[in-house]
Amino acid sequence: MSCSGLLLLHRGDIIHRALLPLYRSTNVRALSNGRHMSPGLKDSYRVLQLPADGDSSQAEVREAYHVMAKLYHPDSGAPTADAALFARIEEAYRAVLAHLARQKYASQYSTQAGGEEDDPSQGNAFQHRQYINFEGVGSGTPSQRERQYRQFRVDRATDQVLEYRRKEMERSAADEGAMIERDIRTRHRQTKITQAVERLVEDLIQESMARGDFQNLSGSGKPLSKFQHNPYADPATHNLNRILIDNGYQPEWIVLQKEIREKLAKLRAGLLKARGQLGDPMTPREQLKWQEQCGNFAVDLTKVNKRVDTFNLIVPLLNRQLVHFSLKREVERAMREDKEQREDRKRREKEQRLKERERESDMAQNSRQGLFAWMQNLLK
Repeated sequence: MSCSGLLLLHRGDIIHRALLPLYRSTNVRALSNGRHMSPGLKDSYRVLQLPADGDSSQAEVREAYHVMAKLYHPDSGAPTADAALFARIEEAYRAVLAHLARQKYASQYSTQAGGEEDDPSQGNAFQHRQYINFEGVGSGTPSQRERQYRQFRVDRATDQVLEYRRKEMERSAADEGAMIERDIRTRHRQTKITQAVERLVEDLIQESMARGDFQNLSGSGKPLSKFQHNPYADPATHNLNRILIDNGYQPEWIVLQKEIREKLAKLRAGLLKARGQLGDPMTPREQLKWQEQCGNFAVDLTKVNKRVDTFNLIVPLLNRQLVHFSLKREVERAMREDKEQREDRKRREKEQRLKERERESDMAQNSRQGLFAWMQNLLK
């Protein structure tokens, strides 16, 4: 190669090395300038209700996103909740965060490039090494590229998390919509079946009335007597409650209360029967037997009191709670009822004897009158 060719090559290399830092700093400043934004990025700022100049910080962007999420998130419970609009808000939020991350990276690169323009050893570094380490991210010295790559990984992980959350929310919204649609179809089908059954029953009733099947019924034209126990009860409510009870749809505390009441009534009846089989007053042997019966009753009453504790934990109303049953009061009650029954039995026996005596006296008087009448007839 001639000397003139070498001189031209050397001059081209010098011009390239002189213009390259200027080109880099110009591109970095253009990238770091937030006012040159695409229409899509401007639309993202508008969706988040942020200034369109792009000077908002990450804290301001997050604050705006939180405010919009409270208004439009599907699970917020607000009247303005909208799943489609919230998806747009989250997409705009991710776009603005990515733009801010690019701005931060560009500003850091411009600072590093400006500080290293006067470094004479920069031109001696291998330009291809940045594509070997750190996935080709970053520039400058290895430590600077490592810091830039670490920040890049953080930003990438944040974007992945946001994308995953968006997909999960879309999937949950779709599942919820499918469940609601399925419930609506089930309710419509049940309503149609119920209406068809009601129409069939009404048609059968009308046909029977037209044939006169209801004219010979006993009690025709009289009010129904099925609600005499409570004339203020609503018949429809009473029927619905009866249907629920017959099909086992009773609350747990009501079933437990019924069990306690029936068990206690059974124990009281057994204790009263055992006392009635003994004499009054009781002999020493009968007293031992009575004490044994009271001991068995105490064991059963302890089990009932445990059921009362369980009932008090699940009953929804405070005034419905029960207190423990006392063994002493139950025994005294059995003794009192037995005494009343014995007195009532004695009274009935006494009344029965009086009636028998009156009947015997009436029969004797009638026989005497009959004898006198016979004798008078005989003397005539």
